[in-house]
Amino acid sequence: MFSAAYQTLDFDTQFQTALRFPQVFSPRDENSHKGTHGTLGIIGGATGMSGAVVLAATAAVYTGCGKVWAGFNQPALPLPVIPERPEIMLATAPILQQRDDVSAWVIGCGLGLDANALTTLHTGLTAHTETPLLLDADALTLLARHPESAEKAKQRRALVLTPHPAEAARMLGISTAEVQADRPAAAHRISSNFNAYTVLKGRQTLVCNPYGNLYTNHSGNAGLATAGSGDVLSGIIGSLLAQGIDTEQAVCGGVWLHGAAADVLRDSEIGEIGMLSGEIAPAARWLRNRIIAALRITAS
Repeated sequence: MFSAAYQTLDFDTQFQTALRFPQVFSPRDENSHKGTHGTLGIIGGATGMSGAVVLAATAAVYTGCGKVWAGFNQPALPLPVIPERPEIMLATAPILQQRDDVSAWVIGCGLGLDANALTTLHTGLTAHTETPLLLDADALTLLARHPESAEKAKQRRALVLTPHPAEAARMLGISTAEVQADRPAAAHRISSNFNAYTVLKGRQTLVCNPYGNLYTNHSGNAGLATAGSGDVLSGIIGSLLAQGIDTEQAVCGGVWLHGAAADVLRDSEIGEIGMLSGEIAPAARWLRNRIIAALRITAS
């Protein structure tokens, strides 16, 4: 499927990128097992939005997480639930949030904005405070609407926020146009306010770390302008965090890999128009393994 893309890839550029994120592009230890590669818990998927959690969880599996839990913010599991991916473990959000063996959490993909969603977010913010936490989508809107939630988020030890421009505007109390007029300033303000990594999505996605340092991503294309691509990004970054990869590398490397996978799809039989968010994760798996194999050959 990706053979055409393989011929067009600039592997010199890929190598340089991979060297910047060595933990993301390191081969697995032959003696590793599923526990070695972490457990990710993903919370979201209110009624009518189950697909958001499905996309994030599927991306996490494809990105190499040892175990993935999909937690649906619904009274009972929706049916059918990911029949093509039996590797993903399923629970309702309250049940999943009781677990203490999760290596990293993602909260917000299709979470909803009602009182129940707010309760679910509060539980996620106050439990397992030393565990890496990524907040996306509806979780970010809830932070903007409820200052008490924002204060709880600021107390987290390892926090990643992944707003698109409209969500960033809500968090900052300004317009989307103002965010877009000075994207670095917006990313800096959010990271400073929350002492967090901020991923300001869009063309040339920006990553700002808690110290104010900016990384500008140059992978990706207009094919990513499709519903669910942000959920896939959350699943990729969450997966890398759960695998124990350094936060800076997991966030910046995950953003790059997500965009680069879309470039693979663009240059293969898929193309930009009509690219599906569900197609990104298999491309990311393919590319990550290709780069690791090429680096191994280069090193030998």
